[in-house]
Amino acid sequence: MSETAPPPGTPAPPPAKPGTISRERLVLLYMVMLTTAAGNTAMQSVMPSIGTSLGVADVWISLAYSWSAVLWVATAPFWARRSDRRGRKTMMALGMVGFISSFALCGILLWLGLNGYLTAFLTLALFALARGLYGGFGSAAPPAVQAYIASRTDRSQRTNALSLIASSFGLGTVIGPALAPLLIFPGAGLTGPFLIFALFGLATLVALRLRLPNDDPAFETRSGVVPAPYGTGTSANGAGRAEDEDEQQAAEDIPDLKWTDRRLRPWLVAGLLGGHAQAMVLGIAGFLVLDRLGLRATPDEGAGPIGLVLMAGAIATLLAQWGLIPTFKLGPRAATLWGMALAIVGILMFGWAESLHPIALGFAIASLGFGLFRPGFTAGASLAVRRSEQGQVSGIVASINGAAYVVAPALGVWIYGHSDHAAFIIVASLCAMVAVLGWRGLQADADLTGETGAS
Repeated sequence: MSETAPPPGTPAPPPAKPGTISRERLVLLYMVMLTTAAGNTAMQSVMPSIGTSLGVADVWISLAYSWSAVLWVATAPFWARRSDRRGRKTMMALGMVGFISSFALCGILLWLGLNGYLTAFLTLALFALARGLYGGFGSAAPPAVQAYIASRTDRSQRTNALSLIASSFGLGTVIGPALAPLLIFPGAGLTGPFLIFALFGLATLVALRLRLPNDDPAFETRSGVVPAPYGTGTSANGAGRAEDEDEQQAAEDIPDLKWTDRRLRPWLVAGLLGGHAQAMVLGIAGFLVLDRLGLRATPDEGAGPIGLVLMAGAIATLLAQWGLIPTFKLGPRAATLWGMALAIVGILMFGWAESLHPIALGFAIASLGFGLFRPGFTAGASLAVRRSEQGQVSGIVASINGAAYVVAPALGVWIYGHSDHAAFIIVASLCAMVAVLGWRGLQADADLTGETGAS
């Protein structure tokens, strides 16, 4: 509606060309996802040090994240449906407002606590409430971004466009830990990354409102639900194997997709077990670095090493998703099984390491494995059902990914506090269960992809 149509017989300009999205719009959508992913991983770099400075038990820091994850799981499907009625741009803006307000409030509250104006308990309680703004409203942006792309691209372009946007999660997890130590400055201290990323989010919101045209879809679509940025998941919408005419099936003709559907059951079990293993490792990582490097007494010095370890893991994840999967043309089953095998090796190395280099190496190998597993599980679930069921399966996958971050991080930290080696044995056992059950139950890649090929 906001763009004038070209004269009859004149080729449409690139922004309005059917089946494509202009580069400027893709950059804006990319920045929405990149900012939130980088902000969340920057937060994970400094929160163990903040918790130690406040004198709060590690498990309470992890539980503060859990509240946000619960809200994300509960509200993401609602915002996805709302996006279909209220417009994608509006929901993206709402998600960015949730991110900005959450990070700004978290930074202010933590600063007050670190400087003695609030008790440690009250600081953490208010922090959890402020994080809830992100879990409750930040979840509006990802499904809107996904649906914006799906409604403007044909099948030949959609997978590439969605893959590009999904890669913003991976790049954000590299940028966040890399920037976090640089954003700790006098006056703000450890809360600097919160305040700076709130400003980054504000700049992204302004650009989104000024430069992204209002909704004018070229293709009818329904919003899917993607996982939270900190879940490192990848949406699979648009990757289904059904024929083109299946896309035109009326929404009311599509039966409800049940979690117990036998096509999905093996993939969902794999996703649930593997997701909990990954969430436990991520929850423990920062605290392990502080303990093994003897930084509990000087937590301000912990942000740098923690960021380095998280960045090594993020780079390994990108290597898996940008390098190994396309180079070796790994299908969902192969990526899942190889990913779990690598994760077991990395987890055991990480859990027994005593210095920074082997800690970073072990975490990187584990992240390489999870970087193979996560797209494998997501794509497998998507390819197991029809194209018309992609919106539903995306919501189920998002719930699986979010559910892993409700209890697992806090549980992992609690077990680690009692026996660090026991925690990693449990995590490795979860990965082994995925490998064994997957070997026996996951559908073969050739059966999943059929004759449609990689495109």
